[in-house]
Amino acid sequence: MTQSVNHAERRARFAAALAERGVETALITWPVNVRYLTGLASSNAAVLVTASGGAVLATDARYAETARARCPDLEVIEHRDVAGVLLARAAGEVAVEADHMPVAEYRRLSDGHRLIPVSALVEPVRAVKDEAEIAALRLACEITDRAFAAVLERLAPGVTERRIARWLDTAMLELGADRPAFDTIVASGPNGAIAHHAPTDREIRAGDLVTMDFGACCDGYHADMTRTVAVGRPAGWQRDLYDLVRRAQRAGCDAVRPGATVHEVDAAARAVITEAGHGEHFHHGLGHGVGLEIHELPYLGPGKPGKLEPRVPITVEPGVYLPGRGGVRIEDTLVTRDDGPELLTLTTKDLLIL
Repeated sequence: MTQSVNHAERRARFAAALAERGVETALITWPVNVRYLTGLASSNAAVLVTASGGAVLATDARYAETARARCPDLEVIEHRDVAGVLLARAAGEVAVEADHMPVAEYRRLSDGHRLIPVSALVEPVRAVKDEAEIAALRLACEITDRAFAAVLERLAPGVTERRIARWLDTAMLELGADRPAFDTIVASGPNGAIAHHAPTDREIRAGDLVTMDFGACCDGYHADMTRTVAVGRPAGWQRDLYDLVRRAQRAGCDAVRPGATVHEVDAAARAVITEAGHGEHFHHGLGHGVGLEIHELPYLGPGKPGKLEPRVPITVEPGVYLPGRGGVRIEDTLVTRDDGPELLTLTTKDLLIL
């Protein structure tokens, strides 16, 4: 990351959250959450955290030296059964991650220990990012923007969806991404009516709308951007559909502010589409949080709970999908700020005609 990370401060915020929920001790085994609290990226690690602020990290021999180097302020236990060895150090009830721990593992560890499954232990703390995390996201979004610009020059009739997806992935890697943030989506012509279409060997044709949904992952942080472009002169219905989604996306972005409910932000964009008679053609939530995972808290959608806080990166991605004809989606990654949202994906949202 371009800024230093204070994992001790993160653990302190998590310990305070445990105390507020009346949890004395928590066993964290989900790799993303272990990384967030300790800095260790590992396929086999766990951290035991108490509401008083104590923490112990366990990992196996493959990662032990890395753990000691990256987590000098933590006691590191080297053991293959990372959860079991930490539970042996715990007294009383221990909260475990109900959203992530397999049933078989829960049953095994429950033998001799009082485990309490709790949902969303670390995730609410993770939702509010520190400036080091936002810097990593900003870099990931910059690479995403640059990759789109590089590939746009090559997009033409006759090129397949698969090839465009490969070009985007390769461009992001060559520009410095660790990897694509998720499986790149390229949907052309009638395939644009499928929100999460997997690229095929369909060739782009003159008159198509082409939707590209992709992002770079840098330092573990995931960018997410969608743009829809026209290949050749767009038909009137295509322009109208694009203008509608663009207005909805602007309304959603304008509603993003600390204190706004996630339902309110979704409703601001959804109302634009519904009033135009396309409510049934917008069939997913407006957006989601991004960070160490591509989809994380908060989730923006009808009836979703929660309010936005400052420094929460989210996506705003309305779409309209017309079966058999095509669709349009426009998506940005942005961060809630007290003085207005900070836009991280900066590619134009004007309709690009290739």
